[in-house]
Amino acid sequence: MRTLIWFRRDLRIIDNSALFNAAKHSSDGVVALFVITPLQWKQHDDADCKVSFWIENLRSLSASLARLNIPLLIKTCDTFGEAPAVVLKTAKKHRCSALSFNREYEVNELDRDSEMVRLCRANDIVVQQFHDRVIVPPKEIETKQGKFYSVFTPYRKVWNTKAIEYSQPVGKPSKQPDVGVKPSPIPKSVAGFDFTNDFRDCYPAGEAEAAKRLKHFASKISDYDQARDIPSLEGTSELSAYLAAGVISPRQCMAAALKAKGGEIDGGNQGATIWISELTWRDFYAHVMVGFPRVSKHKPFKLKTESIPWRDSESDLMAWKTGQTGYPIVDAGMRQLNQTGWMHNRLRMVTAMFLTKNLLIDWRLGEKYFMENLIDGDLAANNGGWQWSASTGTDAVPYFRIFNPFSQSKRFDPDGEFIKQMCPELESVPAKSLHDPKKLSNAIEELGIEYPDFVVEYSAGRQRALDAFKTNA
Repeated sequence: MRTLIWFRRDLRIIDNSALFNAAKHSSDGVVALFVITPLQWKQHDDADCKVSFWIENLRSLSASLARLNIPLLIKTCDTFGEAPAVVLKTAKKHRCSALSFNREYEVNELDRDSEMVRLCRANDIVVQQFHDRVIVPPKEIETKQGKFYSVFTPYRKVWNTKAIEYSQPVGKPSKQPDVGVKPSPIPKSVAGFDFTNDFRDCYPAGEAEAAKRLKHFASKISDYDQARDIPSLEGTSELSAYLAAGVISPRQCMAAALKAKGGEIDGGNQGATIWISELTWRDFYAHVMVGFPRVSKHKPFKLKTESIPWRDSESDLMAWKTGQTGYPIVDAGMRQLNQTGWMHNRLRMVTAMFLTKNLLIDWRLGEKYFMENLIDGDLAANNGGWQWSASTGTDAVPYFRIFNPFSQSKRFDPDGEFIKQMCPELESVPAKSLHDPKKLSNAIEELGIEYPDFVVEYSAGRQRALDAFKTNA
């Protein structure tokens, strides 16, 4: 039997369930395939830098597969709807009697894979599907009534009882018989995407780099519970882009965290405990997307919030996008996104809540902008985070709890180190003034600094949001 392994967002050879099983059970070798779908990626708001990152990782993946005698073929079609026919044609051409791939959970992806299964069955091709993007598969956790959880804490309790069972990495696939097929050249560009700012210096491609980052993070994971909220520190794992592209698996991350905790989920290393919680949130948002697919169709989890009277202000939206709101911590976060393709998680919450609450602008516009610019953009996590901040989602922050940007910067960037890094025009402003609106305005005037006025006065924006949400959330 010869198997075709269909890569998607699982661009690695180590701990890849579909690849491992294909290599284990194929007596006549394995052929690999990746299908580029430019139009679909555009429709999904995938960032230029993210697509560039995928391509660079394909280059690394192809080299790794070649050492296993597995050629990587690259095909192109516009949309997911066209992909099953391309995969089937490839399987037939290379005499593959089995197809192996890892599951994806978004609506369009599920439709694509359902059609793929139908075509394979009609053509006597065995299909093998695996859960690989999460630690615990979405449908493995349910309430006593057999329903999907919509609140994180009870979900986490059940997740804790299953996570160790599901978190064992499968290892590296074995070398295969030579199938006599040449790998495809890796494209240098993709139609419709600009690779000018691909941030490859910040995010080198390949599993070796991801493993190196995981090892470095594991050495300081005990500090994670404190350092993760400070944007001026390198306190996070810096693995999100690699997880989103599947260059490293969540099981590998879980294994590192469990090692730091002596193999137990509860107790022990507090930093590792908090990181496991973040991995759980990642699984939870995939769980929600499967159980409540409307969230991947631009719908709020809380349907009542559809009636919130969002403001239509292009100027306010543009001020937010460009980091020109007059609120230093908000502007610093947005500039970090625009300049690096990534934003610190604390700032994702701060900037998202500022847009949805202080400016009362529809969360979907912010969600879209993040996806268009994030190298680690992931629909489930990004949507979950935005709906949490906007108080429209599952387990969302209560609508009346609205972050004060100045309190946030005082707490998490007290010396203004991060703010001044991203907003250099504020370099000469005393740190204390960065966290007080009156002192900030006075310092800007006294120093003759060119910095925008507040796009909205905080208390007025807060009250406007309270009034809008009171009867609609």
